Amino acid sequence: MSMMECRKDFLSFLDSDMSLKILMCLDDPVDLVRVSCVSRSWRHYVIVNSLCKQLCLRIFPQLSRVTRVVETNQHGLEETPEVGSSSSMEWLALQRDHRVYAYLARSFKSSVSMNCIAKTIVASSTDNFPQESIDNTLEPSDHIAGRYSYWSSNGQSNPNVPETLTYELASQICVVTEINIQPFQAYFQMGGPIYSAKSVRFKMGHINASLDASADEKIVWTYTSPEFPMTQENELQNSKLPEPVLCIGGILQVELLGRVQRQEMDGLLYICISHVQAVGSLLSPAFSVDILEPSGMFVLKCDRNYQPPATSEEESGANSTDYMQRGLRDFQQIVTILRGHVIGVVEDDWDEEEYEADDFEEEYAL
Repeated sequence: MSMMECRKDFLSFLDSDMSLKILMCLDDPVDLVRVSCVSRSWRHYVIVNSLCKQLCLRIFPQLSRVTRVVETNQHGLEETPEVGSSSSMEWLALQRDHRVYAYLARSFKSSVSMNCIAKTIVASSTDNFPQESIDNTLEPSDHIAGRYSYWSSNGQSNPNVPETLTYELASQICVVTEINIQPFQAYFQMGGPIYSAKSVRFKMGHINASLDASADEKIVWTYTSPEFPMTQENELQNSKLPEPVLCIGGILQVELLGRVQRQEMDGLLYICISHVQAVGSLLSPAFSVDILEPSGMFVLKCDRNYQPPATSEEESGANSTDYMQRGLRDFQQIVTILRGHVIGVVEDDWDEEEYEADDFEEEYAL
């Protein structure tokens, strides 16, 4: 009997828990889309078990605060399905969630890294304003138009007094992977001292729109990074986050912890920074959020009409029929391998015609 005559659907022979464990090992949204295109039964399995949503939650734990997802039309209005039975409405909701989360995961995978900081908000202190303003940290050079460009804190005698720099990111919803900071070297002072901090930590969150919020509660922090050491070196120092962080609300705060450099003139300790970068990717305009106060939960919105730029893989023909058929053959090989480990397997009708290229193109390209 040839291999093609002995095709098996392993999902029909394994219990649900084992099938889920196998499919949960997939960590690429493209792979899940391929799975959902193998057959109608596989597509149904992927959607009913919310595998795309679970993948996104593994990548971005911050999504656990999503109350619901919506799709918007070309006018920015929420698309609502026609009234039907409870079971049909539930199925339509599962399909919608599948599309949105598959698109979200793919958007992150295919996005281009950039500096996500749009503008400054406030510094905890400034020595000489506006000459040493936080605005200077947006410039990549420490020397602009014949003058030095940097932010400087107030001087302190206590080395443990921290400082903070707060920024607004370029999108209300974006992914941050690393933050780079360059301490300032004062060439105009004896010995060219470098005014770095001992370490740095980062917070991300959103504005608290509640009227009852106090001054200290105006920003709700939803993520706090571990501490990263800083060195007294005049270079852009990289702090790569342990995992990519989904920043909901677009607020970033840099906490500068500990002082190491005294100024000879007054004997006080300062921290001076010439440049700050938040490297990541923007998920707007394809995605936006409505933050629900005071709970801090949010609604995730997806613009179905937005078309992201094609990735290099897609440009080289990743969506071609050959590419999809190659994905099908890969899964047929998986089935063959797993079939060899199942005792007492009885043949069933594995229908190649259920593999629909149009479904793959619709979900992958969205």
